[in-house]
Amino acid sequence: MLSNNIELAWNLLPLQIWNTIYMVFVATFFAILIGLPLGVILTITDKGHIKQNASAYKILETLVNIGRSFPFAILMVALIPLTRWIVGTSLGTTASIVPLTIAAAPFIARLIETSLKELDRNILEASIVMGSNTRQVITKVLLPEALPSIISATTLTVVNLIGYSAMAGLVGGGGLGQVAVQYGYNRFNTFIMIVTVILLILLVQIVQWIGGYLTGSIVKKRGKNIS
Repeated sequence: MLSNNIELAWNLLPLQIWNTIYMVFVATFFAILIGLPLGVILTITDKGHIKQNASAYKILETLVNIGRSFPFAILMVALIPLTRWIVGTSLGTTASIVPLTIAAAPFIARLIETSLKELDRNILEASIVMGSNTRQVITKVLLPEALPSIISATTLTVVNLIGYSAMAGLVGGGGLGQVAVQYGYNRFNTFIMIVTVILLILLVQIVQWIGGYLTGSIVKKRGKNIS
């Protein structure tokens, strides 16, 4: 029995590990494309910032809060028509990227907003005094100075998306979640369930280690430059 389970795991898991990585990192890429500019706009349009605009901030904040409030399981179902329109199907790993991206974008936007607002305002004011325009303030001051926090935010987003990708397996999303449901839960195969959970935990730990390493390297490099 154990040998059969090992053979089944060997046949299934390598491809589904890749599918999970594919889903998570492609979704993260698109979420950053949406969430990063959204987080920047939320920051600069807030009260007392360089492009203060109460109406724009309130509208964007409301949209972000609505996006973050949706449980992912409900969001997946609600986005099936949109997913079919974009991808052509609501099943499979590529289709899962759509709800994963939409779930992650407002999350990362809020994290980036928080990261940018934590910066020392003296640095921001100094760049404005020196004649920097809005684009230069964003690209040469805000984003570079907040880079360690942005990497941490991205790491947290990837970790959350790994969990979301497992939930996507409940509706045929592919990846390790689908293996856990179809071959573990539905067939009462404890071995497959345990192996799948261990692999998901390992993926999370690897992502956290890489994120921590990159953040630490940037902070250490800046410390050397200052000294």
